[in-house]
Amino acid sequence: MIKIGMMIGDRYEILEKIGTGGMSDVYKAKDHKLNRFIAVKVLKQEFSENANFVSKFRIEAQAAAGLMHPNIVNVYDVGEEDGIYYIVMELVEGITLKKYIEKKARLSVKEAVSIAIQVSMGIEAAHNNHIIHRDIKPQNIMISKEGKVKVTDFGIAKAATSNTITSNVMGSVHYTSPEQARGGYSDERSDIYSLGITIFEMLTGRVPFNGETTVAIAIKHIQEDLPSPRDFVPEIPVSVEQIVFKCCQKSPDRRYQSMGELITDLKRSLMTPDENFVKQVNADEEASTRMISDKDYSQIKKQSGASIEEAMHLRKEEEVRRNVQKKQQPSGQKKKQQPSGKKQVKRKPKPQPQPPKKEREDVYHSRRKYEPDEDYEIDEELEEDDEEEETTSGMERLTTILAIVAAVIIGCIILFLAGRAIGLFHTGGQDSEEEVTEEKKQVEMIDVVGKNIDDVKVALLNINLTPEIQYEENTQYAQGIVIKASANAGEMVDEGTNIVLTVSAGSEGIEVPKVVGLSEAEAVSNLEQKGFQVSKTSAADQYIQKGNVISQSPEGGSKAFSGATVTICISTGIENAKISVPDVMGKSEDEAMSILVEAGLQLGSVTEVTNNNKDYLGLVCYQSYSAGTYVDAGTRVDIHVSAGPAQATYRFTDSITPPTSAEDPNYKSGTTVTVTLMADDGTQLMSTQTSSFPIAQQNITGIKTSTGYILFQYQNTIEGSTITNEDGSVTTTEGSTENKEIRRAVNFVQE
Repeated sequence: MIKIGMMIGDRYEILEKIGTGGMSDVYKAKDHKLNRFIAVKVLKQEFSENANFVSKFRIEAQAAAGLMHPNIVNVYDVGEEDGIYYIVMELVEGITLKKYIEKKARLSVKEAVSIAIQVSMGIEAAHNNHIIHRDIKPQNIMISKEGKVKVTDFGIAKAATSNTITSNVMGSVHYTSPEQARGGYSDERSDIYSLGITIFEMLTGRVPFNGETTVAIAIKHIQEDLPSPRDFVPEIPVSVEQIVFKCCQKSPDRRYQSMGELITDLKRSLMTPDENFVKQVNADEEASTRMISDKDYSQIKKQSGASIEEAMHLRKEEEVRRNVQKKQQPSGQKKKQQPSGKKQVKRKPKPQPQPPKKEREDVYHSRRKYEPDEDYEIDEELEEDDEEEETTSGMERLTTILAIVAAVIIGCIILFLAGRAIGLFHTGGQDSEEEVTEEKKQVEMIDVVGKNIDDVKVALLNINLTPEIQYEENTQYAQGIVIKASANAGEMVDEGTNIVLTVSAGSEGIEVPKVVGLSEAEAVSNLEQKGFQVSKTSAADQYIQKGNVISQSPEGGSKAFSGATVTICISTGIENAKISVPDVMGKSEDEAMSILVEAGLQLGSVTEVTNNNKDYLGLVCYQSYSAGTYVDAGTRVDIHVSAGPAQATYRFTDSITPPTSAEDPNYKSGTTVTVTLMADDGTQLMSTQTSSFPIAQQNITGIKTSTGYILFQYQNTIEGSTITNEDGSVTTTEGSTENKEIRRAVNFVQE
């Protein structure tokens, strides 16, 4: 387990935790060998115990360590110590692009394009080294304090996808390409798709596809057309819109084929934003009949393994075809049915040696594969008799039809299997039985009586049960201790069941105000004045005015301990609101903001509070609307982030005596002394100047360390002297002064 102050790899000293993610925690550290600050990313325990994942992760991380680019968070080292797997990386002081977008709502076009260019340059450097990121998203893009944009987490994504890590670890499905969503092959163009989605979010402040589940969002990536960013921000230039469209094509072949192409268009959009210069790939043009080219000949030769002589003969045949004159075919020969009423022509070859029959047939089939332009029609006979040609053509048509039918059947099978894999199709067999079993899954109720309510809530949530709390006075149990629960320990209950917990309010609890019927603001004010925290739910009610309290728990007039949470239910009127508040308890502030924004809500005030539950350290320990509550779109949800248990404080209540003879034999009473009281953490608690001791008793509280010292600073006066020597001469010594500084250690008393 990583602890602050420990040394890893005999050179990296862990200084502080600076971030956490789905797969790892990030610490600021100091590299004592190179005397510089770095970031150390440590894999979480569940991944460290997966040998297959660790093996692939190390290979990919080592490959990423070979990347050095100004727009990449460079990897310096990869290692393992006592089961702790870590990556040593460049330390970037700044924020993620995700947080930057959230702070600014959306970015200007110029800023978004500039950031996209820097990101593209970093990804291009990786692609040139055959490294694909596979998880491009704003959360993996850092913006330093100097404005430098850097891409991070190279290598870790491929290791995760190779081990089928769940989507909550692999990052948001909002940025995944269609081929990744299908679980198919992904290459550099998958990164281009994800970057296109990121550019869309920078420009509009939102992601293009959203849904209640990751599967629903993945299906939208596969099936739905990308909305235009200009639908949300009309002032976006047409060139930037077209760049986003090209990046986010469903087919990889229709996207930019390299980051270099994308960078070229992005730079051009800065100079001529309103010019529509982006070349979109037309699928119909790509599939249309075209004239055979020199490159095509080379490719045919390479793929078919044809001889040099055959390739040369094919070239000669093409040259003859290009130079032939159109003319009417003689009536005695077979004619080919011409489309669009065009005349039939017959190619008249120049006299030349004919290759063997087999080679001529190969040439014939090659020419059938690459039909000439419609404006130039030629006869397809190869000087064979008519019957032989008809047989060959018929066989070819039959073969083609059978191949198409087989391809369609295989495609349908693949689509069906892929659909079942992502939950599009449900059959009545084993899958349905598993779903029914999953719906009826039960868990064993744990023993909660006599335990702290904060610990019990976390424990119940961990086994998918929902705690519901009520308080009552009790002399047997201390405040905050669970007295009883609606389910007994060992009892089997359905997942998601509400467990009513009766909690002791102590023998001297505070009376809970009655707030039913009051407005939301009045109710919150009355409860907070009494020292209670407020959690809100909502429900439709045709009798209670919208915005007023329908019910409260604990009930008004009952008693609860100070700081307890009172849940009030707010009326939404006759019609219920449409947005369900997501659960952000136990999430980081950034994660909570992202979850709320994606749900169509806003993050309200963020307050750092003390909380004795160590599991919530640095995480959300309170949200003003309970999960599952229905609220209006755009509602602000306030959260509290735990700063950990309350820190112990100390006090100094003593008088201060002058320097003793042991401390300074030359100190004389009446000397003017500067007296300073310091805590060992560097805090100055008192400073005064006096010549009269003792200094009266001090009463200083709230000291954060248990030890400190008193600093005495003054000057000693050394008087001059006259000495008569044996020979009668006199030696005179002049008086002088010396600066004196004395420290006296003190221990403070805990409050």
